[in-house]
Amino acid sequence: MSRPDRTIYMDNNATTMVAPEVLETMMPYFSALYGNPSSMHSFGGQVGKAVRTAREQIAGLINAEAEEIIFTSCGTESDSTAILAALQAQPEKRHIVTTRVEHPAVKNLCRSLDSLTGHKHRVTELPVESDGTIDLQRFEDSLTDETVVVSIMWANNETGVIFPIEEMAGIAKNRGILFHTDGVQAVGKIPIDLARVPVDFLSISGHKLHAPKGVGVLYVRKRTPFVPFLIGGHQEQGRRGGTENVASIIGMGKACELAGRHIVKENTTVKALRDKLEKGLLEKIPNSLLNGHKSKRLPNTANISFEYVEGEAILLHMDRFGICASSGSACTSGSLEPSHVLRAMGVPFTAAHGSIRFSLSVYNNEDEVDFVLDKMPGIIANLRNMSPFWQNR
Repeated sequence: MSRPDRTIYMDNNATTMVAPEVLETMMPYFSALYGNPSSMHSFGGQVGKAVRTAREQIAGLINAEAEEIIFTSCGTESDSTAILAALQAQPEKRHIVTTRVEHPAVKNLCRSLDSLTGHKHRVTELPVESDGTIDLQRFEDSLTDETVVVSIMWANNETGVIFPIEEMAGIAKNRGILFHTDGVQAVGKIPIDLARVPVDFLSISGHKLHAPKGVGVLYVRKRTPFVPFLIGGHQEQGRRGGTENVASIIGMGKACELAGRHIVKENTTVKALRDKLEKGLLEKIPNSLLNGHKSKRLPNTANISFEYVEGEAILLHMDRFGICASSGSACTSGSLEPSHVLRAMGVPFTAAHGSIRFSLSVYNNEDEVDFVLDKMPGIIANLRNMSPFWQNR
């Protein structure tokens, strides 16, 4: 089949396009404005001023203070920095609470801490309900006098399910327990007000909200005990060594400013497109089901399982029409095991392997949704005709 003449991109939870306004804002810092923002001279000082503006733009999106923003290289670095800082702040405590559906940046770090710290730490991974939500009472019961930090994502990257971070952070605060949330998928898609939500740490990744890859943020609430992860120079007020990634930082600031302007559109126009896509797929394709709570979800995300077919095969056939999405199955990385998120939700084996995550953005439109709805029934029907599981169901 010839290469499709257009790309329909519905994989925005994986990464996003750099917004044109963001790229335009970044360009001078690759050429004329190349000074080091930490320099004493005015040539570098003008770059330092632009970095400060970016810090204020990012803080504005989440209603924080500029000095609470630390620039990092990505969401993973932000996650590691927060969790390890919490452990060092209270070394006498040995218990960590997280969930079974965290991103590998948190899940794998927590699982490795036992060996990294000489088997000193115990990790509780909370289960989720069949719709991907968390039981608040179970969360509260998991906390002990030994709990040093809680790390729970604001919204799940696969299903889009939003967790009750405000309530959980409040419970932890009342117990004197530090609270970190991976906000990578949530920031820029739903309103976040850190003046009201008492988290201590929050991670953000630029490439999830139309900034470039390779830049992230860690929010650290004022007066929260903190130990740097990268130790070096005086950058970031001594909280993260290394020369600043200036162009990307400035691009991330602009992206956060745009996200603030688009937050209503995310929760109206984008949500309406998502709902149309989701409703159409579930109605047109038999033996399909939605993974995740119907309403407690990010407005852009729909994770749908098509029973008795493989996610990898679905994606390959979608690609022939230029449709980009992600599989909820790890078969794309060479594993026969389905997603750890869907396993934790108890999604049946026949469905978990055939899950597809569609994640939209403000750059999608109704014509693209109609195109996907036109092509997907045929793709699934053709694959099921070749599937022995479908024939023998």
